[in-house]
Amino acid sequence: MTTAGTGQAEADRGDKGGIRTALAGLTTRGRSFLAAGVAAAVCSYVLGQSDLLRVGLLLAVLPLVCATVLYRTRYRVAGSRRLSPARVPAGSEARVHLRMDNVSRLPTGLLMLQDRVPYVLGPRPRFVLDRVEAGGRREVSYRVRSDLRGRYPLGPLQLRLTDPFGMCELTRSFSTSDTLTVIPRVEPLAPVRLSGEAKGYGEGRQRSLALAGEDDVIPRGYRYGDDLRRVHWRSTARYGELMVRREEQPQRARCTVLLDTRGIAYQGAGPDSAFEWAVSGAASVLVHMLERGFSVRLLTDTGNAVPGEGGDGFAGANQESADAAGLMMDTLAVIDHSDGAGLSRAYDVLRGGNEGLLVAFLGDLDEEQAAVLGRMRQRSPGAVAFVLDSDSWVREPSDVPGPLDGSGERLRMLREAGWTALGVPRGASVDELWRQADRERRGMAAAGGGEGP
Repeated sequence: MTTAGTGQAEADRGDKGGIRTALAGLTTRGRSFLAAGVAAAVCSYVLGQSDLLRVGLLLAVLPLVCATVLYRTRYRVAGSRRLSPARVPAGSEARVHLRMDNVSRLPTGLLMLQDRVPYVLGPRPRFVLDRVEAGGRREVSYRVRSDLRGRYPLGPLQLRLTDPFGMCELTRSFSTSDTLTVIPRVEPLAPVRLSGEAKGYGEGRQRSLALAGEDDVIPRGYRYGDDLRRVHWRSTARYGELMVRREEQPQRARCTVLLDTRGIAYQGAGPDSAFEWAVSGAASVLVHMLERGFSVRLLTDTGNAVPGEGGDGFAGANQESADAAGLMMDTLAVIDHSDGAGLSRAYDVLRGGNEGLLVAFLGDLDEEQAAVLGRMRQRSPGAVAFVLDSDSWVREPSDVPGPLDGSGERLRMLREAGWTALGVPRGASVDELWRQADRERRGMAAAGGGEGP
């Protein structure tokens, strides 16, 4: 929820440019009255009718007086905007609240409020405020919705002043604006048990102090109830108070979500395209893994990792990780096709190993990229791949023979390399494929007589 900075709009006076601005604000009615008045004055001169001249002067002077009075009247009006929420999934609605405060000592006349919004969010909202008393306020709201993810500017807010006769309109704009972030759709996933998930303090997790020597122990102050056998006497002598060894903290299970953004790997565009499905699937897995307590990160084929600053580049489950999760979702909101032709840069990032579970959303693959993915599998204890045959996504559903058409050979290569690889048919559910991946993993484990990779 964000609030736009308060701005003020008031009329200027005294310069010729301002007068021209006021005259330029004459409405169709005002211009018609002015033209009729001039015509009546000319006719009165030609016909010698003095009464017609009085009528012409009245018609011509009325819009000029209205423009002058409206221009010289100082309305000090403050405006603000609030988004609820400021980050919304694609296809969902957000509400924009506008507030106008009359901070002058005079009541305002008729006001028309208008906010600038991109056309993809809907029609431009307009509101008519009849009269705002001195020190009063008015609040209005409107809804916006987009099926396309992205970042959309809202504002600046425009205030249109008009006189009671509708002869003149003056527009004042506020300088502040807000941004609505439309993130990908997130589908809830079943809590299946995939490879790479740590299991307590056993083999699935590493002890953070397993390789630490006596000098590497970080002690803490003694607390009531601590076992005296854990007292660290060297630190106690150094600090002058009882210090105990910290309990061994297991490292969090990790998950890397790899998103293939290569432009040559996808066909089609729009909210129902293969690339948008891949982006939505990556967002669903990121959110699901964070909820399961994993340390996660987003990796693209360009080698960019989010979050990638400080630490090991993973987001955990604390307050800072909530910010990192927002950063990842904001990244997915604006992510677009890359110009790359391969996945080698992503492999360079994964080369260090200890990446935990690897979940990949891939477009069309050739034999070379399938081989690179096979080397990636060697760096991860578990790997799941969702491969989209983009050609099947742009054909009519009746013409699509099957989800593996055009990509069956690549799926076979990935499975031989140890991946749990699934083809993604057009319009598939992320949750259903997630469950299917778990079933295939268990089937591979049963066939191999063990837990499986």
